[in-house]
Amino acid sequence: MMVGSPAPHLHWTDAARISDLESPILVAAFEGWNDAGEASSTAARYVRDHFQSAEVATIDAEDFFDFTVARPNVHLDDEGSRHIAWPSTSVYAAHIPGTGHDLVVLTGHEPQLRWRTFVDHVVTTANEVGASLAVTLGALLTDVPHTRPVQVYGTSDDETIAEHLSLSPSTYEGPTGIVGVLGTGLRSAGIPTASLWASVPAYVSNAPSPKAALALVEGLSTVLGTTIPCTDLEIAAAAYERQVSDLVAEDEDTAEYVERLEADFDEEPDSNPDRLVADIEDFLRNQPGKP
Repeated sequence: MMVGSPAPHLHWTDAARISDLESPILVAAFEGWNDAGEASSTAARYVRDHFQSAEVATIDAEDFFDFTVARPNVHLDDEGSRHIAWPSTSVYAAHIPGTGHDLVVLTGHEPQLRWRTFVDHVVTTANEVGASLAVTLGALLTDVPHTRPVQVYGTSDDETIAEHLSLSPSTYEGPTGIVGVLGTGLRSAGIPTASLWASVPAYVSNAPSPKAALALVEGLSTVLGTTIPCTDLEIAAAAYERQVSDLVAEDEDTAEYVERLEADFDEEPDSNPDRLVADIEDFLRNQPGKP
């Protein structure tokens, strides 16, 4: 980017690749507080890799991260030389034949600093690639059983998008994270937005949840208008459910708790989406202070 650019930390690594994208859909997911079970970041990477996306840009981390919180990693190459891998945000692009839409995926860690400037960089990215829709992904810990289908809640403030994808308009008021701030910034720039959130069992808080990631990928399949084979995630999700069931069975109190969750889930299945909405809103309101 040139000096004076509204996004000086945005660096295009393959700008030529974006010139022939067709009405691309931007998918954004961030590791961190809105990525329970690593579900949203896993889903974004899965879709990115399925379509063999190539990196086209990065957003330099220097001004957006506290490196005492999101620390860089040291790696050794084949010759034993040390290299530093800094937290960063990467942008990937791919063609999706026959859908009328191509794909742009933005992944990285949630920034700790200068959110408004960071959002300006993402908005610039979306404008440069010509994004026709931006979809943010999230996942949260809530009181759901691991043995039941993952609940995915979708929302959009764009009436046309909401109707087309059977999403709900957001009525939430309160504290928000980078996903909410990014959504507002994109809408202000005239880019339609939607958001998909998946529920992850709170009693399995430290384990990756391929089951929740699978549910988000299935939601993205609808948004992208194409079928995404998910055999790897389906196998991982089945193994996850078996492993969690084995662990739960070892503790009587936890087993009884899960049985109560199952009974609640089965008793009022129609109310589960509304319950997830309430859980998301409580989750956002109870977060510590944001930048």
